[in-house]
Amino acid sequence: MIWEPHYECMVREDMQAIQLDRLQAVVNYVYEKVPYYRKAYDEHGIKPQEITRLKDVSRLPFTEKEALMDGYPFGLFAVPMKKVVRLHASSGTTGKQKVIGYTKRDIRTWSNLIARIASMAGITDEDIVQICFGYGLFTGGFGLHYGIEKIGATIIPASTGNTERQIVMMQDFGTTAMVATPSYALYMAEVFEEMCIDPSSLKLKVGLFGGEPCTDNMKKEIERRWHMRATDNYGLSEVGGPGVAGECECSEGMMHINEDHFYPEIINPETGQLMGYGEVGELVLTTLTREAFPIIRYRTRDLTMLVDEPCRCGRTTLKMKKVVQRADDMLIIRGVNIYPSQIEGVIMETEGIGPYYQLVVTKKGYMDDLEVQVEISGEQFSGKFKELEELEKSLRSKLQKVLSISAGVKLLEPKSLERTMGKAKRIVDLRSKD
Repeated sequence: MIWEPHYECMVREDMQAIQLDRLQAVVNYVYEKVPYYRKAYDEHGIKPQEITRLKDVSRLPFTEKEALMDGYPFGLFAVPMKKVVRLHASSGTTGKQKVIGYTKRDIRTWSNLIARIASMAGITDEDIVQICFGYGLFTGGFGLHYGIEKIGATIIPASTGNTERQIVMMQDFGTTAMVATPSYALYMAEVFEEMCIDPSSLKLKVGLFGGEPCTDNMKKEIERRWHMRATDNYGLSEVGGPGVAGECECSEGMMHINEDHFYPEIINPETGQLMGYGEVGELVLTTLTREAFPIIRYRTRDLTMLVDEPCRCGRTTLKMKKVVQRADDMLIIRGVNIYPSQIEGVIMETEGIGPYYQLVVTKKGYMDDLEVQVEISGEQFSGKFKELEELEKSLRSKLQKVLSISAGVKLLEPKSLERTMGKAKRIVDLRSKD
């Protein structure tokens, strides 16, 4: 089902006309309402009236995450607090939280965007949807709740935690769709296997996963263990949360962007230069319809590419490749750029280990050192030293071929690594502590 065919199936020229009209309006709006933008545009010598074409957006300066943290808590809001009906915030793991405000209109818009992406995944008013995102300042829980409710589906606001009870609810309530982070979905699969529950006995047919990158291998593992179709959706707190893009039943790892609400660009993360369709770079987003917290040319640090190709589902909006790497997550080990997704690919394709792992980075003298800690699967953990030694040697060899550097490998007993109900912590960087 296509939730809003008028916008989702629009002719490209008509979409660009809407984008230009909304871009001009939002640039004028922030110049008038947000001192940060007025100062930034004045310093760059550009006035709102000079934005006459879509490509003129490249003349505007980027908004970096530091601006949001420097403006903590409400410095970048465009409306007085009496018009703000909801506050959400990022996790704040790298500094002050990035606080996001919503007006009543923003909440209505957000709900509609979620209804679009949930419909892309196949959710209808016949579904019973169990939301296993945390409810709180994190945007995922309430965001998905309101949008799926708008479709008319039945919501089970399970939140996170008490995993055995979550699975019992799935059995008793006849859950047909679940919302979770990929990491939590894998942990839940581990629990229902311990409970000796056959996943095919559940009524689940589809999962909507977000909140953290989900590689193709992780997606396949979720589908294998849950016996359901796994779909991706994309968003981030700074632009309002989930609802930026979603995966339809035909998109094969690509997600349709809600272009009438978000103007996307791809740039070279090192130079800031614009890149073309089909080229991998950093995603930059401009919100076109947000009222309380509009943001212009926000550098997401997410690495992806845009694709301008017809889709069998009938939607004509641009698609983005799923994000499996963040520029911020890149590790530089002995002069080599390494992404966790590269290591995860090796782990997921190696029999007898995974999918739980952690990367520990230390410094020995003047040299960086990387150790990949990964759990052995239960059936592999026989305790035979020679078998473990061969497995460790094989994994170390595979990693060297992919990474072009040597990395240490530490095999752990099953369930040694901490399980998470939210975003998995993959990297432990101890270099500054050595």
